Amino acid sequence: MIWGSWKHLFIAVGCMTMAAGLHAAPKTHTVVLGSAKRVHYSKAGDPAGAATDEAALKIRPLVVDGVVKDWTTGDSHDVTDRSFVVRRAIRLNDALPEDKAGRWVWQRGPWVLVDRVAGRITALRLPDYDPGVSQVRWFRDYGAYCGITTSGKSLYAVVAQVTVRKPVLAKKISVFNVAQQTTPACEPPDWQREPLRITFRPAGKDAVSYDFVPGSAMLVEDSGDDADTPAASSDAKAQ
Repeated sequence: MIWGSWKHLFIAVGCMTMAAGLHAAPKTHTVVLGSAKRVHYSKAGDPAGAATDEAALKIRPLVVDGVVKDWTTGDSHDVTDRSFVVRRAIRLNDALPEDKAGRWVWQRGPWVLVDRVAGRITALRLPDYDPGVSQVRWFRDYGAYCGITTSGKSLYAVVAQVTVRKPVLAKKISVFNVAQQTTPACEPPDWQREPLRITFRPAGKDAVSYDFVPGSAMLVEDSGDDADTPAASSDAKAQ
């Protein structure tokens, strides 16, 4: 009888220990952007484009828990107090099939969303984003830029919202001909808070502004669900 009582006690203690383990605090991650360094850069090898005389690209490592997970370039933007967006820097093998050795070039890449708490890096799918044309300006969880349609013939004013597939704003502002494009197709757009307004300046065209009523932030940071997020309601109009 005594042994039976002790056995039940051991089982109870074991169950409580397992339950405590299941409810343990989640692991805390450390996410930082490391020190910048300059790497050899060739404009001819980068469809994202750059200044004509640019010979070096400044990059920074994206470090998660002490391990370099990726490389970035340019300024980051805090979306919330725990998430930020930043542009990737990609090291691409530019060697031809007959080349005996690899020919590595650095390029400006797409944008990623980084969750500091979860240590998660998510590629952003920005509508009509073109690395050779689109210069993204961020405000809250909105990114504004000039985009190119899949046909490659139209330049669009685009405002995208993080994690939302459908753009908040998508308006054609001019035709686009890459063969005749000798200057940046569009300057970085400008944000205004009150009223919420975004102004685009396509090359050789008058500036065009749009007012819109934003919806709530659609970024869900504590969920691992990859289901589609419904688009925020908005009402955009040209000025």
